[in-house]
Amino acid sequence: MTSPLGKFTFSRRFDKFFTDIYNGYKFFILFWKEVFQRPWHFKELINQCYYIGFQSLPLISLTGFVVGIVFTKQSRPSLSSFGATSWLPSLISIAVIRALAPLVTALICAGKVGSNIGAELGSMKVTEQIEAMEVSAINPFKYLVVTRVLACTFMIPVLMMYSAFIGMIGSFINIHSHESTSFVAFINTAFASIVFLDIYAALIKATVFGFTIGIVGSFKGYNASKGTQGVGNAANSAVVLSMFLVFVEEIIIVQVINWFR
Repeated sequence: MTSPLGKFTFSRRFDKFFTDIYNGYKFFILFWKEVFQRPWHFKELINQCYYIGFQSLPLISLTGFVVGIVFTKQSRPSLSSFGATSWLPSLISIAVIRALAPLVTALICAGKVGSNIGAELGSMKVTEQIEAMEVSAINPFKYLVVTRVLACTFMIPVLMMYSAFIGMIGSFINIHSHESTSFVAFINTAFASIVFLDIYAALIKATVFGFTIGIVGSFKGYNASKGTQGVGNAANSAVVLSMFLVFVEEIIIVQVINWFR
């Protein structure tokens, strides 16, 4: 039989789950109320774009380059068995632009940017710096949350396009080393199967992923508690929840885009 303690623990977790959903909904609505109201902290927004975008370039560069090379190496044996290695650039471009670049960029940024936002805002919350900003007549939600969410929404599509470019460069190097394909021939073949809908879909995905990473990381950090342990929990839960939502959004967006093809 189930013990009363077990029922109590399950009930608390059940209540906490729906409480978190409600708090997340209020946080989401508050963001859209604040984003269109003055003052707009452009300087802080530019700083966050720099931290999220420029400082993520080394990791995004390495990841995109490796993804391009590895996916090309993995795809070559399958196409070689059909004598269709000439279609390798087209296959890589479709895979990278439609799926790999937005998804890989979002997952990398969820781990790097999402955890950083959660830890940073969490530490400010537990050390009462956010309350000090309220005393100083500064809206901490607008200064801390809105700027970070907008920076993620703006910069992750840029990082996605950069990741796709680096991935294609890695693919070209691998193809050129095996088939001696020229860069012009590679580009012509790669983009023969790409239409504007693919690019628009990739940008929409990256924008939605960026907003999700920013809002989840900010929500977890802004509502952190229990001291230093709460900061760690905020950073960890920001990464886990962001990645989970990215996969869910990927499924939904792909289904919607396929209706337009």
